[in-house]
Amino acid sequence: CNQRLQPHDLVVVAGQPVTLPCSIPGYHGIVLWVKDGLALGVNRDVSGYPRYDVVGDHSKGEYHLLIERTELADDALFECQAIQAAIRSRPARLTVLVPPDDPVIIGAPVVSLRAGDPLNLTCHVDNAKPAASIIWIRNGEVLNGAMYSKTLLLDGRRESTVSTLYMSPSNIESGQQISCHASNKAAPNGKEATVTIDIQHLPLVNLTVEPQPVLEGNLVKFHCSAKANPPVTFYRWAKGGNVIKDVSGDTYEVVVDHTFFTEPVSCEVTNILGSTNISRNVDVYFGPRMAAEPQSLQVDLGSDAIFNCAWTGNPSLTIVWMKRGDGVVLSNDNILTLKAVKQEDAGKYVCRAVVPRVGAGEKEVTLTVNGPPTIASTRTQQALYGEKGQIQCHIRSTPPPDRIAWSWKETVLESGTSGRYTVETVTTEGGVISTLTMSNIVPADFQTIYNCTAWNSFGSDTEIIRLKEQGSLRLAVIIGVAVGAFLALIVLLGTLGAFCCSHFQRNLKGVVATKNDIRVEIVHKDHTATREPEEHAAMKQIMVRIMFCTTKLPLQRLHMYIHVYTQ
Repeated sequence: CNQRLQPHDLVVVAGQPVTLPCSIPGYHGIVLWVKDGLALGVNRDVSGYPRYDVVGDHSKGEYHLLIERTELADDALFECQAIQAAIRSRPARLTVLVPPDDPVIIGAPVVSLRAGDPLNLTCHVDNAKPAASIIWIRNGEVLNGAMYSKTLLLDGRRESTVSTLYMSPSNIESGQQISCHASNKAAPNGKEATVTIDIQHLPLVNLTVEPQPVLEGNLVKFHCSAKANPPVTFYRWAKGGNVIKDVSGDTYEVVVDHTFFTEPVSCEVTNILGSTNISRNVDVYFGPRMAAEPQSLQVDLGSDAIFNCAWTGNPSLTIVWMKRGDGVVLSNDNILTLKAVKQEDAGKYVCRAVVPRVGAGEKEVTLTVNGPPTIASTRTQQALYGEKGQIQCHIRSTPPPDRIAWSWKETVLESGTSGRYTVETVTTEGGVISTLTMSNIVPADFQTIYNCTAWNSFGSDTEIIRLKEQGSLRLAVIIGVAVGAFLALIVLLGTLGAFCCSHFQRNLKGVVATKNDIRVEIVHKDHTATREPEEHAAMKQIMVRIMFCTTKLPLQRLHMYIHVYTQ
């Protein structure tokens, strides 16, 4: 497009027509007008937009865009494009101005004002682009000191303006007229609304509170004094916006708590002209109260843990964060941040608040650290030979373990039963307990190493556990006592042997006849001897008889224990 014939930025008032020029001499291809990136039509066809028309001498390459009765929707970027020549005009901004609506003064046309009260006038001017400017005029004089604010409407283009004028009672006279004058670029001459001031006599009120400051739980007296013409008809009291129904006079006495610090007490005084309301807060001293309760956290190992604890109190309070049982102050702020937590950081944390000379309060939270399992079990556990035995594995894990496995020799068992072995897992407050149960303990079980391994998404831990025979020490003591008793009480042992003989004979015959019996030969430490002394052999036989009668253990087990002891 020729530089002089390209569309250029324009400003137009809504409702007026506007023409955006575009001339491309010597070009006979397709011409597009584009609005905010959207094609309006080809060449002169913009039938989809009734207010739009492409005008100009086609033979001269004129494709001017005419917009009749511009609207706010026409506020956009426009381009003229020669498609086949790959020519685009520079973007032209069409700015549509909108004059403001008529100003509206709240309470107009007459605002009644009670004697002695200040005047607050509020003027609304809506739907303007740009936002309207507002001035207040009295008797041809501009009044200063008004508060001004504006709000962008939902269409994102127009704005509403609010202006509030404050006037002290000494500057107001009955019958005065005050005007709100609004203008913008679309309405430079402006628009105006006028209000007439009518002064009446409303109650003048003063509210006192005694004593102040006051400790929570003490008595406070509110007194509402009022001057009114005509006289006061009634009083109404409220606290935090809620009416106090049991009080109707000019005095209100109450035992205060912490809510009086934030919820003001108001006294409303009424005569036939209206009401005057005044409110006061009470400077109540009170101990800490929870404003934002901290929450327990569960975080991954190495992550940050952030606790938030907020208290209110009067006068100003002090906050202390500590770990339960530690005593070290971690923070004096509402927020406690623990960087890159470790497993040992898990536990109870206390947020404590203190209001000097008034009181204290605290809140406890729990920090749980997600990490690999930890196994804390007794590495040597006991069982009885020939009986059912158990080995337990105590696992602490957050999150809970995904898998627990027992392994020994070439066996791996996670749950259920395999042969003599059963694995069961239960969850308790202290963690997870996995139990390996053996239905019938054999000697090989005491020589085996058992591995308990637990996994979760963060890793694993393994504990090696051995099984020790329970009661072997007690059996050795019994054998030793038996030997000593034999030397001192041979007669008593003989009698006891005779008593058990018949029972022993029956069992002994069965043992000797069995091929798989384990016979333990007692080897003398003197290797030159060819046989054990007869006394030694006799003592051994008596000891076997005694132990069989008293312990009821299998004979092959008694032979093994006596062999070990006598060696």
